[in-house]
Amino acid sequence: MAVGDRPKDAPPGGGYALTTLEAMIAWGRKYSIYPFTFATACCGIEVMGAFGTHYDLSRFGAEVVRFSPRQADMLLVAGTVNYKMAPVLVRIYEQMLEPKWVVAMGACASSGGFYNNYSVLQGIDKIIPVDVYIPGCPPNPEGIIDAVVILQKMMETGAPRASERWPIKI
Repeated sequence: MAVGDRPKDAPPGGGYALTTLEAMIAWGRKYSIYPFTFATACCGIEVMGAFGTHYDLSRFGAEVVRFSPRQADMLLVAGTVNYKMAPVLVRIYEQMLEPKWVVAMGACASSGGFYNNYSVLQGIDKIIPVDVYIPGCPPNPEGIIDAVVILQKMMETGAPRASERWPIKI
């Protein structure tokens, strides 16, 4: 629309969008989340349900699951992580490009769950920064959708990611 075509009683800024480049990038990133799933237990079944037709996670812009961490920006850790798998998870996290977000899904990924023994890592936040925790054993697909919405709000507002606070200094 040309400036001359603008009606005289139009509100200020009508017909124009004033924003910053950072806000435009955040808006685009918000609706194009590429998840990488690290599923080791029953939570992986719930992940499949969230991506299925009933819950349809693609409505929130997280449709295309990536099979390489280099192409993903959201790491969804679902299930129990033992000490033998911990270096693999760290390597996957390190292979992801910035910016990246981590979601710990379920009691096992968040705190070890009921596997409190010598071989199970008591929460993935011991080895990588976690942005969103999904409670439950296993959590339902609505929990995954809630986590994606929280990540979208973080992207939109520019809230600090967990990796910016990592490691936690006391």
